[in-house]
Amino acid sequence: MLIAKKLRKQNLVAYVLYMYQVEDIIRSYNCDIQTIAEEYLPRFDYDDEEQEQALQWYDGLARMMHEEGCRERGHVQVVRNTIFLLADRHRELLADPQESIYNATYHKALPYIVELRSKGNGKMKPELETALDALYGITLLRMQHKPIGAETSAAISAISTLLNMLAEKYES
Repeated sequence: MLIAKKLRKQNLVAYVLYMYQVEDIIRSYNCDIQTIAEEYLPRFDYDDEEQEQALQWYDGLARMMHEEGCRERGHVQVVRNTIFLLADRHRELLADPQESIYNATYHKALPYIVELRSKGNGKMKPELETALDALYGITLLRMQHKPIGAETSAAISAISTLLNMLAEKYES
Protein backbone atom coordinates (compact mmCIF):
# COMPACT_ATOMS: atom_id res chain seq x y z
CA MET A 1 0.00 0.00 0.00
CA LEU A 2 2.71 2.48 0.96
CA ILE A 3 4.89 1.22 -1.86
CA ALA A 4 2.01 1.50 -4.33
CA LYS A 5 1.37 5.13 -3.38
CA LYS A 6 5.04 5.99 -3.78
CA LEU A 7 5.39 4.18 -7.11
CA ARG A 8 2.17 5.70 -8.45
CA LYS A 9 3.75 9.14 -8.02
CA GLN A 10 7.26 8.25 -9.17
CA ASN A 11 7.06 5.65 -11.92
CA LEU A 12 3.81 4.39 -13.45
CA VAL A 13 5.45 1.40 -15.12
CA ALA A 14 6.90 0.23 -11.80
CA TYR A 15 3.50 0.86 -10.20
CA VAL A 16 1.73 -1.34 -12.74
CA LEU A 17 4.27 -4.14 -12.30
CA TYR A 18 3.96 -3.87 -8.53
CA MET A 19 0.18 -4.05 -8.77
CA TYR A 20 0.45 -7.16 -10.97
CA GLN A 21 2.45 -8.72 -8.13
CA VAL A 22 -0.06 -7.62 -5.48
CA GLU A 23 -2.92 -9.09 -7.50
CA ASP A 24 -1.00 -12.38 -7.72
CA ILE A 25 -0.34 -12.33 -3.98
CA ILE A 26 -4.05 -11.83 -3.30
CA ARG A 27 -4.84 -14.68 -5.72
CA SER A 28 -2.36 -16.94 -3.95
CA TYR A 29 -4.46 -16.48 -0.80
CA ASN A 30 -7.68 -17.16 -2.76
CA CYS A 31 -8.74 -13.54 -2.23
CA ASP A 32 -9.34 -14.40 1.43
CA ILE A 33 -8.61 -11.26 3.42
CA GLN A 34 -8.63 -13.14 6.72
CA THR A 35 -5.82 -15.41 5.54
CA ILE A 36 -3.92 -12.42 4.14
CA ALA A 37 -4.28 -10.71 7.52
CA GLU A 38 -3.09 -13.78 9.42
CA GLU A 39 -0.37 -15.12 7.13
CA TYR A 40 0.89 -12.39 4.82
CA LEU A 41 0.70 -9.01 6.55
CA PRO A 42 2.55 -10.13 9.71
CA ARG A 43 5.68 -10.48 7.54
CA PHE A 44 5.97 -6.70 7.56
CA ASP A 45 7.03 -4.52 10.42
CA TYR A 46 3.83 -2.48 10.49
CA ASP A 47 2.65 -0.59 13.54
CA ASP A 48 -1.03 -1.01 14.43
CA GLU A 49 -2.18 1.90 12.26
CA GLU A 50 -0.16 0.76 9.22
CA GLN A 51 -1.39 -2.79 9.73
CA GLU A 52 -5.00 -1.60 9.65
CA GLN A 53 -4.38 0.56 6.57
CA ALA A 54 -2.69 -2.34 4.78
CA LEU A 55 -5.53 -4.68 5.72
CA GLN A 56 -8.11 -2.23 4.36
CA TRP A 57 -6.10 -1.73 1.18
CA TYR A 58 -5.73 -5.47 0.51
CA ASP A 59 -9.39 -6.00 1.40
CA GLY A 60 -10.43 -3.31 -1.08
CA LEU A 61 -8.31 -4.87 -3.83
CA ALA A 62 -9.62 -8.36 -3.07
CA ARG A 63 -13.20 -7.05 -3.26
CA MET A 64 -12.45 -5.28 -6.56
CA MET A 65 -10.94 -8.47 -7.96
CA HIS A 66 -14.08 -10.38 -7.01
CA GLU A 67 -16.52 -7.74 -8.27
CA GLU A 68 -14.60 -7.17 -11.51
CA GLY A 69 -14.21 -10.86 -12.31
CA CYS A 70 -10.43 -11.04 -12.06
CA ARG A 71 -10.00 -13.42 -9.15
CA GLU A 72 -8.14 -15.89 -11.34
CA ARG A 73 -6.60 -13.67 -14.03
CA GLY A 74 -6.70 -10.18 -15.39
CA HIS A 75 -6.35 -6.86 -13.65
CA VAL A 76 -8.57 -4.57 -11.64
CA GLN A 77 -9.88 -1.45 -13.35
CA VAL A 78 -7.51 0.88 -11.51
CA VAL A 79 -4.55 -1.02 -13.01
CA ARG A 80 -6.14 -1.12 -16.46
CA ASN A 81 -6.78 2.63 -16.25
CA THR A 82 -3.12 3.20 -15.46
CA ILE A 83 -2.14 1.10 -18.47
CA PHE A 84 -4.49 3.24 -20.59
CA LEU A 85 -2.77 6.40 -19.30
CA LEU A 86 0.61 4.97 -20.23
CA ALA A 87 -0.70 3.89 -23.64
CA ASP A 88 -2.03 7.39 -24.31
CA ARG A 89 1.36 8.90 -23.48
CA HIS A 90 3.05 6.24 -25.61
CA ARG A 91 0.91 7.22 -28.62
CA GLU A 92 1.63 10.92 -28.02
CA LEU A 93 5.35 10.24 -27.97
CA LEU A 94 5.20 8.19 -31.17
CA ALA A 95 3.32 11.00 -32.92
CA ASP A 96 5.76 13.68 -31.74
CA PRO A 97 8.47 14.41 -34.35
CA GLN A 98 10.69 15.70 -31.52
CA GLU A 99 10.76 12.21 -29.99
CA SER A 100 13.01 10.44 -32.49
CA ILE A 101 14.94 8.59 -29.76
CA TYR A 102 11.71 7.28 -28.25
CA ASN A 103 10.54 6.26 -31.71
CA ALA A 104 13.80 4.41 -32.41
CA THR A 105 13.61 2.67 -29.03
CA TYR A 106 10.04 1.62 -29.78
CA HIS A 107 10.98 0.24 -33.20
CA LYS A 108 13.82 -1.75 -31.63
CA ALA A 109 11.41 -3.33 -29.14
CA LEU A 110 8.49 -3.74 -31.57
CA PRO A 111 9.57 -7.03 -33.23
CA TYR A 112 9.87 -8.65 -29.81
CA ILE A 113 6.48 -7.33 -28.74
CA VAL A 114 4.88 -8.57 -31.97
CA GLU A 115 6.44 -11.99 -31.49
CA LEU A 116 5.18 -12.17 -27.90
CA ARG A 117 1.70 -11.11 -29.00
CA SER A 118 1.66 -13.88 -31.59
CA LYS A 119 2.47 -16.42 -28.88
CA GLY A 120 -0.45 -15.26 -26.74
CA ASN A 121 -3.26 -17.65 -25.91
CA GLY A 122 -5.38 -16.44 -28.81
CA LYS A 123 -6.10 -13.09 -27.20
CA MET A 124 -4.40 -10.15 -28.90
CA LYS A 125 -3.47 -7.69 -26.18
CA PRO A 126 -2.39 -4.15 -26.94
CA GLU A 127 1.35 -3.70 -27.48
CA LEU A 128 1.97 -1.88 -24.24
CA GLU A 129 0.15 -4.48 -22.16
CA THR A 130 2.14 -7.21 -23.92
CA ALA A 131 5.36 -5.37 -23.02
CA LEU A 132 4.30 -5.01 -19.38
CA ASP A 133 3.29 -8.68 -19.21
CA ALA A 134 6.69 -9.67 -20.63
CA LEU A 135 8.57 -7.64 -18.06
CA TYR A 136 6.45 -9.06 -15.24
CA GLY A 137 6.86 -12.59 -16.58
CA ILE A 138 10.63 -12.27 -16.65
CA THR A 139 10.54 -10.96 -13.09
CA LEU A 140 8.66 -14.08 -12.03
CA LEU A 141 11.18 -16.30 -13.82
CA ARG A 142 14.05 -14.55 -12.08
CA MET A 143 12.34 -14.91 -8.70
CA GLN A 144 12.09 -18.65 -9.38
CA HIS A 145 15.78 -18.74 -10.40
CA LYS A 146 14.85 -20.14 -13.80
CA PRO A 147 17.30 -19.75 -16.69
CA ILE A 148 16.69 -17.03 -19.23
CA GLY A 149 18.07 -17.50 -22.72
CA ALA A 150 20.10 -14.97 -24.68
CA GLU A 151 17.28 -14.26 -27.13
CA THR A 152 14.82 -13.68 -24.30
CA SER A 153 17.33 -11.45 -22.54
CA ALA A 154 17.75 -9.36 -25.68
CA ALA A 155 13.98 -9.02 -26.02
CA ILE A 156 13.54 -8.04 -22.39
CA SER A 157 16.38 -5.55 -22.62
CA ALA A 158 14.73 -3.79 -25.57
CA ILE A 159 11.28 -3.87 -23.96
CA SER A 160 12.63 -2.72 -20.60
CA THR A 161 14.46 0.19 -22.22
CA LEU A 162 11.23 1.26 -23.94
CA LEU A 163 9.16 1.01 -20.77
CA ASN A 164 11.76 2.86 -18.70
CA MET A 165 11.83 5.64 -21.26
CA LEU A 166 8.02 5.78 -21.28
CA ALA A 167 7.95 6.02 -17.48
CA GLU A 168 10.44 8.88 -17.55
CA LYS A 169 8.58 10.69 -20.31
CA TYR A 170 5.20 10.18 -18.67
CA GLU A 171 6.02 12.92 -16.18
CA SER A 172 7.53 15.31 -18.71
